Amino acid sequence: MTEAKPDLLGAFDGHHPPARELVDDCVHCGFCLPACPTYTLWGEEMDSPRGRIHLMKQGLEGEPMSPALVQHVDACLGCMACVTACPSGVRYDRLVEATRQQVERRGAEHRTRGQRLLRSTIFALFPRPERLRRVLPLLSLYQRSGLPRLVRPVLRRLSPTLATMEAIAPPVPARRADAVPERVPAVGQRRMTVGLLLGCVQRELFPGVNAATVRVLAAEGCDVVVPPGQGCCGALSVHAGRETEGLDYARALVDAFSDAGVDRIVTNSAGCGSTMKDYAELLADDPWYAERAAAFAGRTRDVSEVLAELGPVAPRHPLPLTVAYHDACHLRHAQGVRAQPRAVLATVPGLVVREIAEGDLCCGSAGIYNLTNPEPARELGDRKAANVAATGAQLLVTSNPGCLMQITDALRRQGREVPTAHLVLVLDASLRGARTEELLG
Repeated sequence: MTEAKPDLLGAFDGHHPPARELVDDCVHCGFCLPACPTYTLWGEEMDSPRGRIHLMKQGLEGEPMSPALVQHVDACLGCMACVTACPSGVRYDRLVEATRQQVERRGAEHRTRGQRLLRSTIFALFPRPERLRRVLPLLSLYQRSGLPRLVRPVLRRLSPTLATMEAIAPPVPARRADAVPERVPAVGQRRMTVGLLLGCVQRELFPGVNAATVRVLAAEGCDVVVPPGQGCCGALSVHAGRETEGLDYARALVDAFSDAGVDRIVTNSAGCGSTMKDYAELLADDPWYAERAAAFAGRTRDVSEVLAELGPVAPRHPLPLTVAYHDACHLRHAQGVRAQPRAVLATVPGLVVREIAEGDLCCGSAGIYNLTNPEPARELGDRKAANVAATGAQLLVTSNPGCLMQITDALRRQGREVPTAHLVLVLDASLRGARTEELLG
């Protein structure tokens, strides 16, 4: 944990407090209100972006770190829809991340012991793929045992968080899929050399997405490099205010890709990509990493950005499907990537893409939010599932593992027969000439 600096600013210490000039950019116009998931749910001013900015301003003006500040900042999903909606260009993303770092250092005692234990457990497991890997055989055995039918009602009564963990976990096969090779050559003429981030949850719970990403990139003329020894990108930690931990992960990832010799660093997880693109700012104070982090961030792209940049060369086979595309918040709002996924889907013959009502509204996954705040996350998931079903689509497509787990669970909970898939799985199926049943099964 970063050592706290002296109390200079009331609630905040002197190490990167929320910037007063950014706080003052907010004119409290209210354009953020309909974009904010928690304000949409509760209609509470302090659970809106401008309300939270008001609490930050009070902290900068001498108010101490309070339970109210911790509560309302913890209730924020960090979806950044308000950043997209704000006509004044308020950098709420910078403000809330700075405030969360302060809360972690100075306000954790305002959380219950159970909340603190939950956060410690989450960060001891999910950013550590080697630990996730050890848990998966037990999870697979549990899923195949018939116990879920008996256990789920008990978990709902005992712990909403444990019930959410159990419910959102995707099916884990009895045998682990083979890891992707360290280097895969381009099919035909090489157009680009890219490095692939494997991720943590993506690597362990959705290995097929990484394998499909490699096949798609290679088919489109990319040499794909998968640096060995790469770990977590730090996204979960950074978004939760665990600064020291997040920056350590970031430095290690910069090191892992330092000799990869790639033109682009590709991610297929929206939350990872948003943090990796911020490495220049996150590591700006580090004299050993600042320049390398800036170069790393400048090369980072979502897989849809690379595919849209290159343009299609590999032949597509028809997929006569109607799909609903869900924008992951950290792709649409944090990275500003909205057109590229739709452009990629538009290259598939026979595929019809339908928009989802309230498309800007978060599904409730939001990193660890559905574990730390399971009740509002469930409400948002149910709202998203109903909007997905209303499109009449045969398949829900998105670009983030957390969204896939959250929306899949919400659809299943409502008894709606709408399968889900990552965007690259759809494109991979078209390139391979797969039958639609493969995606709908």
